[in-house]
Amino acid sequence: VQLQASGGGLGQAGGSLRLSCAASGSTLDGLDIGWFRQAPGREREGVSCITGNSGSTWHVDSVKGRFAISRDNPKNMVYLQMNTLKPEDTAVYYCATGRCGFGFLPDFGSWGQGTLVTVSS
Repeated sequence: VQLQASGGGLGQAGGSLRLSCAASGSTLDGLDIGWFRQAPGREREGVSCITGNSGSTWHVDSVKGRFAISRDNPKNMVYLQMNTLKPEDTAVYYCATGRCGFGFLPDFGSWGQGTLVTVSS
């Protein structure tokens, strides 16, 4: 399955953005899908994920209560709703398949081109 993230852009602190992840080549049914981000000078960080079987979700503490992940299997899409944005959310965001539980472990190479989110204060 090939994944492509989109929807990034310039947001203001306190504002919202919605990221989309489009899958092609295969179905997302049954797959755990997640988002991770990479900011300049910082390590890659898992942000949110959703399981393929039950739809259970996980979010890193820094985005709990602000971000929500959802999936639309018939459309082969996954979304990340980002609310109450903070400047520290600035990063390139990637969607990937992986393992979702008490964190998100992406499958190596499963992500495509990321989408840049820039939050101004």
